[in-house]
Amino acid sequence: MPELPEVEITRRQIAPLLVGRTIRRVETTKPSYFFLTRPALLRERLLGRKVTALDRVGKYLVAKLDDGSRLLLHLGMTGQLFGSGVTSVRLLSASRRSSLSPEAQPAFKPDLHTHLQLYFADRGPVVLFRDVRKFGKCAHLPAGRTDKRLDKLGVDALAARGEDLFEAARVRRIPIKTLLLDQGVLAGVGNIYADEALFLAKVSPRRSAKRVSLDECKAIIKAVKRVMRRSIATGGSSISDYIQPDGRDGGYQNERRVYAREGEPCRVCHTPIKRTVLGGRSTHFCPSCQL
Repeated sequence: MPELPEVEITRRQIAPLLVGRTIRRVETTKPSYFFLTRPALLRERLLGRKVTALDRVGKYLVAKLDDGSRLLLHLGMTGQLFGSGVTSVRLLSASRRSSLSPEAQPAFKPDLHTHLQLYFADRGPVVLFRDVRKFGKCAHLPAGRTDKRLDKLGVDALAARGEDLFEAARVRRIPIKTLLLDQGVLAGVGNIYADEALFLAKVSPRRSAKRVSLDECKAIIKAVKRVMRRSIATGGSSISDYIQPDGRDGGYQNERRVYAREGEPCRVCHTPIKRTVLGGRSTHFCPSCQL
């Protein structure tokens, strides 16, 4: 978390707060593994730059700047990207010690977990990146430079074909669920939507990838696109810390068929949903519907 839908929603809502605006001041916290570019160098390179576009590449956000350079952002597990003035009961919820009461949230001021603050020449809303656990990432890519994190990504999940998945699956013995989480195969797919897509495609997450047929791969990709587009339409999944940049919760968590529903009845056959661990990730499935 967040996965492709949540990152796409963030892109759409943050873009109006970035694109066309010139950065007049940059504030950061001290050096940490959050920063792939040293904070002092990041501040120097961003100062005075105008944001010309904001794109999504898999689970990454890439802001294009007027000198041809780019700002690379990744939300990690608990990162929150939002504009000043946003309030939400979920905001700042990554740890109880770092939470604010609802009454205090309207007066929120950037704290030690707010690793990036962008102020603009028009004196409008500030853009903030807060991440208690620092699993998010921030890097500046000079003009003409690429990044290994982007280079290794596979086809975007919303643009993938069943043939793409089948080509990767037919030579792999790992579980099909584990393959779906490989960003070098499908960029943007994470735990929630892999579970949900496999349920819709009626394929067991435990089945060896090489035992998944071309028709089943096509069904899986169709299901991946279906659940992700639906999640985007409903604002994403607010299960733990994710909020939309405008402070609203997403709604897709209310439509989950298997993810995090261990022991609850399948909505198709009423068999209890099971949970297992594949590749170190919790995996939820219906043992009757998914073969």
